[in-house]
Amino acid sequence: MSYILVTNDDGVHAPGILALAQAMRKFGDVRVVAPTFNQSASGHKKTLFTNIPYEKTHLADGTEALSITGSPADCIALSALGAVPWPPRLIVSGINRGPNMGQDITYSGTVTAALEGALHGIRSIAFSLDNHNANTVEDYALASRVAQRVVELVFRREFPLHTILNVNIPMGDTAKGIRITRQGIREYLDELEDDGKNYRIVGDPPSGRLEDVGTDLWAVHNHYVSLTPIHLDLTAHQFMAELFAWDITL
Repeated sequence: MSYILVTNDDGVHAPGILALAQAMRKFGDVRVVAPTFNQSASGHKKTLFTNIPYEKTHLADGTEALSITGSPADCIALSALGAVPWPPRLIVSGINRGPNMGQDITYSGTVTAALEGALHGIRSIAFSLDNHNANTVEDYALASRVAQRVVELVFRREFPLHTILNVNIPMGDTAKGIRITRQGIREYLDELEDDGKNYRIVGDPPSGRLEDVGTDLWAVHNHYVSLTPIHLDLTAHQFMAELFAWDITL
């Protein structure tokens, strides 16, 4: 059967995944496999040699879902191993409550769920909304329309191996358009709290170099949808030439 697999990192009952599942019904059958609890900033975590509880549940509109007590990447890995019929036609992750730009992608469960999909040879897209206060399905109206438009385009093309699309949508009801972007540079404002027994990482939300034209940060700041191709080859190819000049020998 042909279907779209929907996942996220905010948890199976988050409004963003409901909005995304409803948007994807335009293209046919939808299956939802998502974390039981919020797994934001879980990164590309894969649970091995440990029980991963699961249960069947329903989204607020009655859509059947498989709730996985694990990471977003676990949701995709377990699906590929037989938790649901495989393969899907497409994997979509989100819609995340908050953006995933710059170095955020290394932390993001939303993005790494899509990367796990790419590892299994499935075209995958991550969707995030630049609004940490998006608490209703209606707050995701623009993001849902963007998701439909991007998926329409994706179904006409193939992806390079181990590559995903990372899509970030600005806050509000409209956007100026879509821009193809590169990763920007985040500036993290984390602070340490210590009560004598426990550490906590706190601080203001990250900022970034918003003036760098052509980056995801620049695009969303200027009210464009950012569409960034991301791939799993982390090799610093430009640095390799310099490394050869180091004359590294034993």
